[in-house]
Amino acid sequence: MKHVVYTASPESQQIHAWQLNEDGALTLLQVVDAPGQVQPMVVSPDKAFLYVGARPDFRVLAYKIDSEGKLKEAGHASLPGSPTHISTDREGRFIFVGSYNDACVSVSPIGDNGLPGEPAQVVKGLDGCHSANIDFSNRTLFVPALKQDRIALFELAQNGELTPRAQAEVKTTAGAGPRHMVFHPNQKFAYCVNELDSSVDVWALGEKVEKVQSLDMMPEGFSDTRWAADIHITPDGRFLYSCDRTASVITVFSISNDGATLSIEGYQQTETQPRGFNIDSTGQYLIAAGQKSHHIAVYKIAADNGLLQELARYAVGQGPMWVTISAL
Repeated sequence: MKHVVYTASPESQQIHAWQLNEDGALTLLQVVDAPGQVQPMVVSPDKAFLYVGARPDFRVLAYKIDSEGKLKEAGHASLPGSPTHISTDREGRFIFVGSYNDACVSVSPIGDNGLPGEPAQVVKGLDGCHSANIDFSNRTLFVPALKQDRIALFELAQNGELTPRAQAEVKTTAGAGPRHMVFHPNQKFAYCVNELDSSVDVWALGEKVEKVQSLDMMPEGFSDTRWAADIHITPDGRFLYSCDRTASVITVFSISNDGATLSIEGYQQTETQPRGFNIDSTGQYLIAAGQKSHHIAVYKIAADNGLLQELARYAVGQGPMWVTISAL
């Protein structure tokens, strides 16, 4: 299996495509000069397209991915607000875009040709909307609203329409600022990183969504401003990672067998101001982007405890903030 890593650097308006080799080394495949400040990215479920949110003209760009992992721009569509986070449903029929500045989440259809259409629905009133996360059932969309300390819960209909669930929201601790989420592969738990207090919450999923654990992710004695950013889980559900930009640290968690409990295994100093990172589909490598170092770093994930060993770092564009990895 071949893995390709895409990094978005909005300051230099570039996307870098890298081949991730079996030993963890990266080989540069392509540098794409993008039409704007490229921000969030997601690969379509069929691995055929890379969808990218761009500013300042608020568009979703569609790039066709060839057999080598190289990109060719194929189309674009408008967005109702500045794109902060982009994702798709599990079937690749809809694109969800959260907008922090415009306090909304939008739904755009994906055509049979893989290209995005104009937004079909815009849900407003989500102050500080920071991501949109579809569960494994492809039925519930979790939308953290950072400024409201809540995660809004929506039912996704077959036609792509979002309607509030019977349980329309869950509340976080006041001042936590929920931001990004991931789901355990057993489909019973979700994990949310909170930006403003640098904590991670564990949510039990079901007819009723309930918080079962909240854990401080920062090293003991940390007294500076808390500024958490991203969260990812290994495909086998054994290890979870979150990052804080002030400390430039990645926190390593082990996950209990049932998915309900997190324990901190350690901390990894990483690139300056890590805005985004990701994990490959084998669970062997983690790649982190330093927004202020203008580099990405590749780490080997230890199979026994999830701790990270830095293998190499690579210069990318200016201000890299998003890492997406696709298995071709």
